[in-house]
Amino acid sequence: MIYFLLYLFLEVVVSVNIASAIGGIWTFVELIASALAGIVILANFRGTLAENINALNQARIDPFEFQQLNLFTILGAFLLIAPGFLTDILGVLLQFSVITKMLVNRFVSQSKHDSSTHFTQKDDHVIDVEIVSDDADKR
Repeated sequence: MIYFLLYLFLEVVVSVNIASAIGGIWTFVELIASALAGIVILANFRGTLAENINALNQARIDPFEFQQLNLFTILGAFLLIAPGFLTDILGVLLQFSVITKMLVNRFVSQSKHDSSTHFTQKDDHVIDVEIVSDDADKR
């Protein structure tokens, strides 16, 4: 809930500052243009998906990164459709593969680091051994 309120506050501050600088007509034009851009991106998503499938087949990205890249493209398109300057800025940034790869690599490296810390610690005084029998009938 606190993040949503923070988002609303930032959206209002950014939108009021930009709208007061460019005027009401250009604000309206920007809102319509960004919504149309988001719709066009969603309509042409097949091309982006084909590029990501090609990168996956060539082993340039792994399956998790493939999912994240497609998710960020769709999320960016929806943010462009939503009214507001902050959402438009974030939506445009999510359309660039460089930005999305940085985000994916940041989150993937954190999740791999976090999952490795969940193991229990071993006791230093315990020695792991394997008993090998010399009996031929037990082999």
